[in-house]
Amino acid sequence: MAHSRQGQLASKVSLWQQRADEHKEKQLVNPFSDWEGASHRSKLDKDDPNYGKPVEGSFTEMRGRQAGNHISAEIVELCRVISELGQRQPDNTYTITFGRLFDAYTTISNKLVGMLMRARKQHLVQFEGEMLFQRRDDDVAIRCLRVPEMD
Repeated sequence: MAHSRQGQLASKVSLWQQRADEHKEKQLVNPFSDWEGASHRSKLDKDDPNYGKPVEGSFTEMRGRQAGNHISAEIVELCRVISELGQRQPDNTYTITFGRLFDAYTTISNKLVGMLMRARKQHLVQFEGEMLFQRRDDDVAIRCLRVPEMD
């Protein structure tokens, strides 16, 4: 009986030490760590393909992936709304004015301008100007090039 308790305790101590060692290693390579001894960590290199990316398998990577999926879904929804409310063109694109889209979008999302800019970056929509502003740009035409499918 005493041997099994000692074995269980030794196992728990070993597991705890392993976790502590893993945490220490992460802190020693964390560029923001204040831990003593962290000075031996490698310098950040902008040419490193992992520069600016979260550690693979981390919660930060998972949250980033979830956020990206959420934004992608909002962009698909934006294109769908443009196709439903806009006018179909002979080239199978859809156009709508910013004012009309803005009015419709007030009940959908408060991030319309940001979503339009993101959709333009993905070559899904086109419009004149860097950014669109309510009232000033109400007559600016927004052209939806295609409605992507949701994964």
